[in-house]
Amino acid sequence: MSTEPTPDSTVLDEYRDEVSRPILRLFTQYGRPQLHWFTIGVITSTLARFLGLVPPIILGIAIDSVFNDDEAYSLPLVPDGWIPGTESGQFWLSVGLMGGAMVLAAIMHFFRMSTLNLFSHRVKHEVRTDTYRTMQRLDMDFFNQMQTGQLMSILNNDTNRLELFLDNMTDSAIQLAVLVVGIGGVLFWMNWQLAFVTLFVIPVAALFTYWFMSLVEEMYVDIRQTVGDLNSRLENNLGGIEVIKSATTEEYEGERVEDSSYEYFRQHWRALRMNFVYRPGLQILTSIAFVSTFVVGGIWVVSGPPGPFTGTLSVGELVTFLLLTQQLVDPLAQMSEVIDRYEDAKASSSRIFALMSIPVTIKSDPDAADLGNVEGRVEYDDVTFAYGDDEPVLHDIDFDVDPGQTVGLVGPTGAGKTTILKLLLRLYDVSDGEVRVDGHDVRDVTLDSLRDQIGYVSQSPFLFDGTVEENITYGAFDASDEEIERAAKRAEAHDFISKMPEGYDTRVGERGVMLSGGQRQRICIARTILNDPAILIFDEATSAVDTETEMLIQRSLDDLTEDRTTFIIAHRLSTVRKADEILVVEDGRIVERGDHDDLLAEDGLYANLWSVQAGEMDALDADFIEQASQRAAMGVQDED
Repeated sequence: MSTEPTPDSTVLDEYRDEVSRPILRLFTQYGRPQLHWFTIGVITSTLARFLGLVPPIILGIAIDSVFNDDEAYSLPLVPDGWIPGTESGQFWLSVGLMGGAMVLAAIMHFFRMSTLNLFSHRVKHEVRTDTYRTMQRLDMDFFNQMQTGQLMSILNNDTNRLELFLDNMTDSAIQLAVLVVGIGGVLFWMNWQLAFVTLFVIPVAALFTYWFMSLVEEMYVDIRQTVGDLNSRLENNLGGIEVIKSATTEEYEGERVEDSSYEYFRQHWRALRMNFVYRPGLQILTSIAFVSTFVVGGIWVVSGPPGPFTGTLSVGELVTFLLLTQQLVDPLAQMSEVIDRYEDAKASSSRIFALMSIPVTIKSDPDAADLGNVEGRVEYDDVTFAYGDDEPVLHDIDFDVDPGQTVGLVGPTGAGKTTILKLLLRLYDVSDGEVRVDGHDVRDVTLDSLRDQIGYVSQSPFLFDGTVEENITYGAFDASDEEIERAAKRAEAHDFISKMPEGYDTRVGERGVMLSGGQRQRICIARTILNDPAILIFDEATSAVDTETEMLIQRSLDDLTEDRTTFIIAHRLSTVRKADEILVVEDGRIVERGDHDDLLAEDGLYANLWSVQAGEMDALDADFIEQASQRAAMGVQDED
């Protein structure tokens, strides 16, 4: 099984290669504001681990002094005058110190877990929100190339991976460092010769770990990519479930999901197989250290120093060695999980910072002026536009619109009608020429002030998962109930809303799935009315509704456009019949212009399109039919 690489993978790869030291950047950029919590977590974690070393040390001293009476009772850093003179007193002092160390360690663990978790969750929150804010400012070209599932994977999966690393693995790394340093110091203090036997595994484990990291780093990059691919496939299929059911393609889509899932499994299995070598390898090393300590120490206690070793070793010291060595076994064995999480977090943070590194070209200049109140004059001055370095899709677009006029844009599919008006919204910037509003080049005013003055209603109305009222007031959140109802009435929506189970408080479902297409469209129109823009754009606003609903929507449009500059993109030419001027667009050029009657009299492209919709096929020009066939064969589509 295999899956084809998604086209958006190269979008992130291009910028991911430029991201250096992503984990360090994560700490410096997002961890610094939460540094106080991290510092408390590190300190309490360190104290907790050192307190964990106290019981084995005291136990070894008690065995030699209290139980075997081999040596005088003496504690490190404790004055002899504080130590009881009786064995009973020394016993209970040992019990008290061990118990106190354990209780205090538990308290330190509480603060460790609280502060490190707070640190990791706050960093995750800041990363996610910052990533989203950055993402929504990116150009439309980016969203045309990236799949929604990939973006969701970055916002959810990748940020969650960071939290797992910052929370659990940071503490594990601290634990390992403290225990290696602490236990190593204690063991060398007690018997430096036997300490070499116990700790020889540390440099071997370090080399083994370096080898492991060099192999798995790229594997985790591939894993994060395949997670995004799988999310994209699932998101697409869930969004198109109605099409899948109606086309009875469940088996086909099931196989495609299986392919994506298998690719994720395959990439993950590669990394797991490396872990299956690495983790047992570390366990073998730590087991060798424990057994070696027991063998050498046992011979030393029973028969005296073996081989090159010199001096004495007591039973208590051997017990302390064994207990401390055992404490070192688990953290060393967990090193694989630390490295595992680290590489996973590194891959995730690379994707996140790659997304943040993508440049934004459509943005307000620092010295951009506020557009202010708009009369509604719009000018296109010899506009040419191309996507990136591709061939131009618009050529010499030139027209003027006076305030309050209605302009229709018609033409074959893929002619460039929608693209023309996206330049007005500044979703894209012109390649040459100017688009002006009230005499201001749209590139010289702030994006917010420009878009606040333009209302856009598309042929695919989008509603958020919420109530009817929440969707109408989107962008005008402080509107009163009277204003909401007035806007709904003007959009011919109030009557059907009032008949819904909970009226304006009725939930519409994801993307407005609980409503019909016409109802969704009228709610979107009500939203536009409530925002009260000076310029309106209707992009095929009635293309997907029945004739009766079209009549209702047309009534609301006539009322709404009465005193506003309005652009109407339409395939149904009846929608623009009353427009002050109609622009006929073909192959990215304006080939005809005028009102309805003038264009019919011209007997050109518009007249042919009108004949098609009127059912007058016999009146069609042969060249028009040939051109329509070529366009259909090419499968050209309007830009969204």
